[in-house]
Order: sequence, then structure tokens, then C-alpha cells
Amino acid sequence: MNVTDRFLKYVKFDTKSDENTGVTPSTPGQMVFAKYLKEELEALGLTEITLDDNAYLMATLPANTDEDIPTIGFIAHLDTSPDMSGENVNPQMVDYKGGDITLNADKGIVLSPTQFPELNDYVGETLITTDGTTLLGADDKAGIAEIVTAIEYLKNHPEIKHGKIRIAFNPDEEIGQGAHKFDVELFGADWAYTMDGGAVGELEFENFNAAVARITFQGRNVHPGYAKSKMINSIRVANQFASMLPRWETPEHTEGYEGFYHVVGIEGSVEETTLTYIIRDHDRARFESRKKELEHLTRKINAEFPGVATLDMKDQYYNMREKIEPVMHVIDIAKQAIENAGVTPKVQPIRGGTDGAQLSFKGLPCPNIFAGGLNFHGRFEFVPVSSMEKATQVVVEICKLVKG
Repeated sequence: MNVTDRFLKYVKFDTKSDENTGVTPSTPGQMVFAKYLKEELEALGLTEITLDDNAYLMATLPANTDEDIPTIGFIAHLDTSPDMSGENVNPQMVDYKGGDITLNADKGIVLSPTQFPELNDYVGETLITTDGTTLLGADDKAGIAEIVTAIEYLKNHPEIKHGKIRIAFNPDEEIGQGAHKFDVELFGADWAYTMDGGAVGELEFENFNAAVARITFQGRNVHPGYAKSKMINSIRVANQFASMLPRWETPEHTEGYEGFYHVVGIEGSVEETTLTYIIRDHDRARFESRKKELEHLTRKINAEFPGVATLDMKDQYYNMREKIEPVMHVIDIAKQAIENAGVTPKVQPIRGGTDGAQLSFKGLPCPNIFAGGLNFHGRFEFVPVSSMEKATQVVVEICKLVKG
């Protein structure tokens, strides 16, 4: 089975994660998909296959040489983003000749290079898009398809000598919990790569420091006709808080190494309102400063409205750069593998997170390699077939390059 066929099969599994369930995996569809993959890996003849109760699936392609070669790993995540439905995904194959792509004529949904200029880089290629009603799931089912296809290729070509190769597919990356229960000791690799990046050529070993914050505003409801000096409208107080944050330090106004505050949810009534923010910055000092700013603004609101605001904030993950820099050979190998696949490496910071960040802090250095998709987490997500094929080739090339 080629990488495209695998991907088209995988996206039919609904694996949307949910941060509110408090269980692992956070949704049952992830375990359904993991069990399917376990059967596929068994059919391929892999060894040391394990699937635990939390949907962490691991397997081994044994070494086919007596040479003392480090054990390397490849990792991807089972879940898709909670930002949009992943149910009944209906992928469309498009031979792209430029211009707009009509995703859904009935709903008037169009993927256009006017809004998404990166489309212009793929004129003449075959793209896989959504039908405009769901996300696609290239993040990260493209990564899974690439890893499995590469492992199958290596198994079918014993003339390519390699050391022990471990693979793992884990749940709940999209809600920041993918590495929480990942057993690094059981995985047993010297280092690994997540196949979870974007456009072809991307190689990343810097990511955001990340935190999530929930600010709850407790109001006081009174009949509006008799509310003077009595009512506290928590919606208005929450709006006041939101307006105090820097207007231009938001995702839509930042790029590169610039951090941001991003409001991702608001639920409220006069009586109680909750704002949910994610805080992101590559620089650790600026990251800590951003968290302190939220604490400061909470105190400021409470000075005006005593006891109204409560802040609950927790760190999610940190920038893996400090863990990768001492072992830069893992980056050098990946860069060479990308070049060997006929692609120019694009070393750049991740404007997001990856399981590799948390795994790096758990003792498994784990930079991130492109999986090929673009516009993740929404109806405009797409992946070029050639990008998945190149990513598959990169996995094979890495296995060729790692020597004792």
C-alpha cells in the first residue's frame, strides 16, 4: 500500500481529541484507530508491538545488521484537533492547475491562493483537500502514513542495512497531553523524530514555551431595571480584562519568534464568565513575563471589582532547543536525509508545539520533521501527495544514514 492510499484510509477514522474528558485517550475514536494500526503493524511482521490502555502504540523493525548502530525512533500522533470536526472526512483529490479550488459548491466554500498564497507553490501537483465541512487530518495522519510506509519499504528491502528502529503512535497531542504518559524507557530509542511538521523541507528543533490560562469572572445578577450600584456583569468585566492585553500580540499579528496571547474560548452570562487563553513565546524569559502580565491584570481587575476574577494557569510544554543543542548530530542527520530526498531543508522555529518538545525534556531528544500538510486544524487544510512521498523517503534516508 502506498502512502496516499494509507492516508486516505486513515482520515476516515474520527480521532478528534477533547481536553475536557479527563481521560487518556481523551476520546474513544483514538483507541479504535490505534487498534486498527496495531493489526496493520502485526501484518507487516513488526516485533515488540505493544498497545496500552491509554492508546500508546509502539513497535519495532529489528536491526538487519550486526553493526552496533544506535536505536532511533519515529513518532506521530493519533488525534486530530478539537478546533473542527474530524467526523465523516471526505477527502478530495485535486490536480491543481492554479487559481481557486472549490471545496464545497453548495456552501460556497473555496480554497483560494488569495487567502492562502502557499497554494501557488504547488501548481501542477496533486493535492488532497477537504470537502469544506471538516478538517482533513493530515496533522498527523500524514505522519503516521509516512512512517508506516517507510517501515514497510525497509522491511521489503533488506539490502538497506539499518539498526533497530522503534515507532510510536500516541494520543492527545492536540490538547498538549501526547507525551504525558509516553513511556520513554519502554520505547528505548537513543533519539527520535516526530513526523508532525508542515510544508515539505521543514525541520524544527525550536518550539514555543506554552501555557494555558483560564480566568473566571464571578458576577452579581440583579433585575436590570433596579441594578444601579448592585449588578456586576461578569461579561463586561471579562471584556474589560481582554481589552487590557496588547492588541497586536495575537496570532494574526505575529510571526517567526514573536509570541502572543490567544483567546481560544469564552463562556458566559451575567453571573459568571470564563475566558480561556493560550500563552506562547519561544523565549523563556518573555514567556514568564507574559504569565506575570496575566497575574498583574487579574490583580488589577480585582482592585476595581474585589474578588471577581480568579486565574488558573498551568504550563503545557517548553522549548526543546535547550535539549537538542547538546546532540546536534540528530539535526545534521535529518538535514542530510532531507537533502538526499531531493529537498532543501528549511530549519525554522515551530510556531506551535509538538510531542517532541515534551519527550526531549523526558530524556528522548526528538526534533520535528515535515509531514507535508498545510493549513492545519480547519476546513482549508490540504496536503500535496508529493510532500508525503518525500517525507516517507526522508524516514528511509535517516535509517540509512545512522551508523555506529
